[in-house]
Amino acid sequence: MFRVVRPTSLFSASKNIISALTFAIALLASDGGASAASSPFMPTGSITSQPIGHYEFCQRRPDECSIHPSDLRPINITQKTWDEIVEVNTEVNTWVKPVSDLDHYGVVQYWNYPDDGMGNCEHYALEKRRELMKKGISLADLLITVVRLPDGEGHAVVTVRTDRGDFILDNLTDQVKDWTQTPYHYLKRQATDNTGRWVDIIQKPTVVASATN
Repeated sequence: MFRVVRPTSLFSASKNIISALTFAIALLASDGGASAASSPFMPTGSITSQPIGHYEFCQRRPDECSIHPSDLRPINITQKTWDEIVEVNTEVNTWVKPVSDLDHYGVVQYWNYPDDGMGNCEHYALEKRRELMKKGISLADLLITVVRLPDGEGHAVVTVRTDRGDFILDNLTDQVKDWTQTPYHYLKRQATDNTGRWVDIIQKPTVVASATN
């Protein structure tokens, strides 16, 4: 007798297979990026200025900007951790609706959590950081990062530090990518040891993939 497989079981199995494949592909891409361009770990330099939006966010929420993580080692990436990272990236991208700060708050820059379900790139980044912190990932490994898009516009993403390299959570795509596989010019990111400080990103490897915005 043939065993009947329920559609939900098929969906769950397919989802698990896709997740495992994307995990393997991402790790292979990080290895490829290291050999084809430079390190899969984003090179950073000296302390630099905070983005004005983050500075004002810290004035409103000082407790969030004075955290000093004790363990600065990148997180050990496993299938479970990868699934959580991908899930949070996709879910936040889905439920937060894009709106500019000017339309939302009446000002050009206003970093905040999207508790009302709306926001721009910084809101997406803050929420992903908060959700992954709840899952046990250290803030030393969840760093808001400022980049420049190919058209020159500023943009914010989250860098997730792992033992296999730095991966990017982006509201412009549900795909979690090795940083070397993105088309962005990286400018600065939060320091690993102090949530209120920022550091320069001192180089950007050769772009090896096109944008998928």
